[in-house]
Amino acid sequence: MNQPSSRSSATEAPQGAEVPQDSDSARLRDLGYKQELRRSLGVLGNISMGFAVVSPVVALYAVAMVGTIVAGPAWVWALPVVLLGQCLVVNVYSELASQWPLAGGPYQWGRRLLGPSFGWMGGWVWQFAVMFANTTVAYLAAPWVFALFGITPTPGAMVAVSVAILLLCMLVNAYGIRILRLFVSIGIAAEAIASVLVGFALLLFFREHDFVLFTDTMGAEELSGGSTAMAFLAAVAVAGWAFIGFDACVSASEETKSAGRQVPRAMWWALLSVGVVVILNAMAVALAHPDPESAVLGEDIDPVTTAVVHSFGSWSDKPFVAVVLVGFLACAMASQGGAARGLYSLARDGVFPFSNQVRKVNKRKAPIGGLVASTLVSGTALLLGLNATAIGSLIAFGTAATFLPFFLVSLAALIARLRGSWIPSGHIRQGKKGTFLNVLAVLWTAFEVINVCWPRETLAPPGAPWYQVWSGVLGTVVILAAGLAYLLVKRPQDRIRNDKPAEAGGERSPEFAAEPS
Repeated sequence: MNQPSSRSSATEAPQGAEVPQDSDSARLRDLGYKQELRRSLGVLGNISMGFAVVSPVVALYAVAMVGTIVAGPAWVWALPVVLLGQCLVVNVYSELASQWPLAGGPYQWGRRLLGPSFGWMGGWVWQFAVMFANTTVAYLAAPWVFALFGITPTPGAMVAVSVAILLLCMLVNAYGIRILRLFVSIGIAAEAIASVLVGFALLLFFREHDFVLFTDTMGAEELSGGSTAMAFLAAVAVAGWAFIGFDACVSASEETKSAGRQVPRAMWWALLSVGVVVILNAMAVALAHPDPESAVLGEDIDPVTTAVVHSFGSWSDKPFVAVVLVGFLACAMASQGGAARGLYSLARDGVFPFSNQVRKVNKRKAPIGGLVASTLVSGTALLLGLNATAIGSLIAFGTAATFLPFFLVSLAALIARLRGSWIPSGHIRQGKKGTFLNVLAVLWTAFEVINVCWPRETLAPPGAPWYQVWSGVLGTVVILAAGLAYLLVKRPQDRIRNDKPAEAGGERSPEFAAEPS
């Protein structure tokens, strides 16, 4: 088993070695770790990881139908609101990634900002949010497999195909970051066709309505008691799913050259590029749809495909399904890779269950232990797909849980700034402006956590049981309670402070051992 190294055990790079690579390895040694993953990504490779996970195709299909039902065509205004809020989060993440370019960002940053207990809990919540998000992406990708072959799926068949998708993604990831980057690049090419080209074509040549359409709710607010404000808040909650996943860039930090400089840039490029494409396509689909009112009433459960096939003709059905499926698969592969690297980051410190196994890296320098563990968790959760109510609850929880780590990281950064215990010292240092934007990031993420978790019958299927309506709150409480129980019983925070953590073995660097308790 590979052992974490200390400064004393690290060897110096030979003269003539590539400077960025040598600097990254030295920085990693300073932070208490040995270079175990293959550092081969440039800034474009890192951007592709974030772009694939945020994914304009997945984002649009995940939110277009529900957004239209809860707020009508006017729901598209929720997208720039959420995009602006997420820019505040990326701003905080950029300062942190610039100073500490490590896989498993929420865990690594949290323990340095507010101590090991807070850092571990942040890592725990983020890890399960990502693994359940992988479950959601695999489950949402499965219908496209059946659509490609014109088959009507049963619940059992949906689960079987979803599991097959997870296993395929694990296999690709196991071959290392270079193969993963290749598959993700193919997915991005599909995204370009399905999002950019189709979106512009719909907007320029197949428009059925004027832009005034976006001032009309078409009565959708009746689902929110007649309140347009409440309908818009529901749309903001739904739109939150569209702009998550940029932290996949952070997960690949230890495989990115000049990570302290390139990862912050990659996050900005990934979020903003996807943001522009999603807003473009949401508007294009609404303007090209032959009957927007049917989408508002829930009669058209796939308004995106309806707009495309109506505009381009029936011949476009199967090709469009194919490129959308490729986009979903690329998203699932990159997201699963991020989850595996987060588990690897926790396990190498011996602070996750079965750390000895989870921290293993294979000969291709892929975190194989994390891949197996994340696939098992995501695959087990797919069994809920045998019951429509259960899988719906999981999807609702996954959205809620994703915003909680954003809030925890932003809060930790703000508290550390105000205490004076953290003064950003990486490539990105924003001073007072950074503190002000950090305050806004905390306010935004706190609002969105509450907004997404808020129990709304409008976001649940008709006749859904109470626990599905409350699934965001219940799921978050369960994950927090499980993490707190593990923290109290197993005390992983003690392993973080110790010079020789149990299960991980090996010495810790002075910087690691001196973390605040």
